[in-house]
Amino acid sequence: MSKQLKSKPRDDDYRMPGEFEDHKQCWMLWPQRTDNWRLGAKPAQRAFADVAHTIAKFEPVTMCVSKEQYGNAREMLADNIRVIEVSNDDAWMRDCGPTFLKGPNGQVRGVDWKFNAWGGLVDGLYFPWDQDDRIARKVCEIENVDVFKIEDFVLEGGSIHVDGEGTCIVTEECLLSEGRNPHLDKGQIEQTLKDYLNVEKVIWIKEGIYNDETNGHVDNILCFARPGEVLLAWTDDESDPQYSRSLSALKILESEMDAKGRAIKVHKLHIPTPILITKEESEGVDAVDGTLPRNEGDRQAASYINFYIANGGIVFPIFNDPIYDKLAEETLKSVFPNREIVGVFAREIILGGGNIHCITQQQPK
Repeated sequence: MSKQLKSKPRDDDYRMPGEFEDHKQCWMLWPQRTDNWRLGAKPAQRAFADVAHTIAKFEPVTMCVSKEQYGNAREMLADNIRVIEVSNDDAWMRDCGPTFLKGPNGQVRGVDWKFNAWGGLVDGLYFPWDQDDRIARKVCEIENVDVFKIEDFVLEGGSIHVDGEGTCIVTEECLLSEGRNPHLDKGQIEQTLKDYLNVEKVIWIKEGIYNDETNGHVDNILCFARPGEVLLAWTDDESDPQYSRSLSALKILESEMDAKGRAIKVHKLHIPTPILITKEESEGVDAVDGTLPRNEGDRQAASYINFYIANGGIVFPIFNDPIYDKLAEETLKSVFPNREIVGVFAREIILGGGNIHCITQQQPK
């Protein structure tokens, strides 16, 4: 039976593992919003199915699906993918799902953060979001794991990265944005992260990827490859608005020590050639009040950093970019020599506002 706990993870010695640690399974949500996903969400559903089938080569996958889409998803997904009916508003399991923690004897619990669609009534991306705010608790109920519930703290899973050894990296652009926790100052936000992720050090970089509608989630600009090593989205083009953002992050990372006192090694992962929404793509999305529109010419926050680390594999986004897809694969192979590197065409996912890491959530063993 899943219980809601009044204690804090730090008090119970529960910590968030690094994504590179062993998983029990991967959780996903099925896309269907026609005001976010073009052409009735059919292209996005095929892309999500491709991601699920690729991850399933490495570890079990559970897909959560609305009652309206259950039959369709079950038909599109292979038998080795578990499909369960869960009410939802949209498809970003990383952000509305639970953050899983491990205890001293390997037990697993979840953190149920408050979710408000990346900014609530200030600059949130859709309304309502109440079904998505319940996803974390539902997942924990299904898995029969206890829940650390935090009522008054907005956080998305894509806005944090940890090394599993006491270090967390976040962006000021996101965590200090007006639509998240305006009642708390930076020090209070940092203390909450330390209490609920059980980390000793929080490293703040300034901004995320240019034009990222999540207010600059950290998981689109950098991630831990292992303790002491970070991959950072990069461009050599000094005229690109991303250049100053990545350079600022690089300077901060190179000047910081992690929680164990190690200097941080940074691997650069070049971003793709800018991806712009076409006229056809923009016209395939329904216009609905309260949802961020998709306009022709909008630059997407595309980054190869937004990959998923599976058991023995890396599932990373590709964009049919003749130069940078291959370069990304080569970089990932050099950084992860003991993992199989697999690319999945992800344009349909980025058109919805995120990428492979955003639509997945790992559950540790």
